[in-house]
Amino acid sequence: MILTSARLTLRPFRAEDARVLADYRSDPDVARYQGWEAPFPVEAAASVIAEMTDPAEPGWFQHAVDFDGTVVGDVGVGLHENRMQAEIGFTLATAHQGHGYATEAVQRMLRHLFVERGLHRVSAECDARNVRSAKLLRRLGFRQEGHRVEHTWIKSEWTDDLLFGLLTKEFRA
Repeated sequence: MILTSARLTLRPFRAEDARVLADYRSDPDVARYQGWEAPFPVEAAASVIAEMTDPAEPGWFQHAVDFDGTVVGDVGVGLHENRMQAEIGFTLATAHQGHGYATEAVQRMLRHLFVERGLHRVSAECDARNVRSAKLLRRLGFRQEGHRVEHTWIKSEWTDDLLFGLLTKEFRA
């Protein structure tokens, strides 16, 4: 499955993308609010890529965000077993932040999930300190549905989680 937008291509990762995936996941600023530790070995990146199967099947699938032949980040979709709802997440390499790529990539993925695949609901969650991600979700129409205080133990600290949701009728409006 390949999706395109004005500037980007969202596509499956390829084996040759392992180095760039490992590089941006190894950036402490990128990894700060994520579930992995930096540095992120290239072998781990290769495993992530090799484990990707079918984005139409339940479970997580990471889509490479490609700008002009360069992988600048990824959009992950966790399809629920009922195939009517999903969770979405996104990561962008530091050098490519601030150019609207994450907004464009997530917006294109939402269009695919709601309009082309007919999903009913997409949810997202982020560390409450990740202000930029929360702003992006709100900008795309997500509503904040919850704030779980000291809910996640990660990287030797308790963190707050923000919960977001978006329904197909809200997206189409």
